[in-house]
Order: sequence, then C-alpha cells, then structure tokens
Amino acid sequence: MNFEKIKEFAIEKKVYLIAAGIILIGFFYFKKGDSQDKNTEAENTQLMQKSRSSSSTTMENTASSSSVSESKTVTCDISGAVKHEGVYTLKNGARLQELIEAAGGTTSRAQLKAINRAILLKDQDKIHIPYKGEKVENAATTGTGTGSPASSTSSESGSSEQGSGEKINLNTANVADLQKLTGIGEKKAEQIIAYREQKGSFKKIEDLMQVSGIGEKTFASLKDQLAV
Repeated sequence: MNFEKIKEFAIEKKVYLIAAGIILIGFFYFKKGDSQDKNTEAENTQLMQKSRSSSSTTMENTASSSSVSESKTVTCDISGAVKHEGVYTLKNGARLQELIEAAGGTTSRAQLKAINRAILLKDQDKIHIPYKGEKVENAATTGTGTGSPASSTSSESGSSEQGSGEKINLNTANVADLQKLTGIGEKKAEQIIAYREQKGSFKKIEDLMQVSGIGEKTFASLKDQLAV
C-alpha cells in the first residue's frame, strides 16, 4: 500500500523534477558562456594594449633615428684667405683643417699662425681665415651663427678705422673692409683681393686702377680712403 502511494507521488511530481533538471542545466551553461565572454574580453584588451605599446615604441625609435641622422653633418661658412670662399657641409666631428681643404686650401696671403686648424667645427660656424697683416686678437677662428672671433675683430677694426678717419689698407683689408670704400661692392672687393693674391701687394694706391672694373673716376672718389 505504501509502495503504491510512493509510486503515485513520483508520477505526480515527475513533471516538476524534469523542469528543475532543465533549469539547473541551463544555469550551468549560462555561467560557462558568461565566463568565456569575460576571458575573451580580457584577451582582446591585452592585445589592444600590446598593439598601442608597440606603436608607441616604433614612433620613438623613428624619432630617435631621425635625430641621429640630422646630427651626422655640420654646415659652415668660410671666408678670407682661402681659394674658394663659401658654405660647405662636412661630417659631424670635422675639424677646421678639413673645412680649409674643402675650400681649396689657403692662399699664400693666409696668416696661418693666427688660426687653430685642429679645432672642432659646430653647425652654422662662421670661419674667417685672416690675411697676413690683418689684426687678429684670438687664435681660434671659430664661432657659431653670426661670426668668429677673428672675423668680428676684423670687422670691428674696420669700423673703428672708418669712424676715426683712418684709411683702408689695400694689402690687409678683407672683403668686408673693402666694401666700406665708396663705390666698392662685394664683387669688386673680391676682384681686389684676387688681384692682390695673383700680383702681390699693392706698391701704391694708384695700382688699384689695374683691377678690372676700377677706372679713374672710381679711383678718384675713394683715393682719400686708401693706404698701402
């Protein structure tokens, strides 16, 4: 009798037991899927962080390489007693002697004792190689940007001479000094120096008329400013 009741009870409750089993199975599947989604999201986040880090490192390396590349050369301006005045680009770490060689070497009028040919060059240096007889206060003729000690000294000396009424010496003046003369531009100043290097020192101021482009009229306008 008791067995029959138990059987009837089991049959009645069968539907409930099946439903409970389905709910439990669904719950376990839901939890497993949610856990997988979280793991996938975490993995994606890690991949994005690694990608950003790699991109940042690549940009830093590129910037560093560009900086190193820019510093491999120096560009300097050289004037005075060299065969070819101008602007030259040399490797970083070059010395004054290399710049002089790039400019064709010094002329016979160069005052070599006044310069330090072993000095290291810096980018944008302005170098002036003084002529014999030119006043130079500093032995190291190198500077950055606006001019070297030697060239600044020459310019100041020229300005002082003009201001005090003293004359320009044709045998020691540089291009800048000669351009202070009436009617003498850069081209004519270079022609005067070229003549001086080829023919030697001017013996008298009238010899200036031997320079191409300087006639009696030009000479008459500036003769009072000349000396030899």
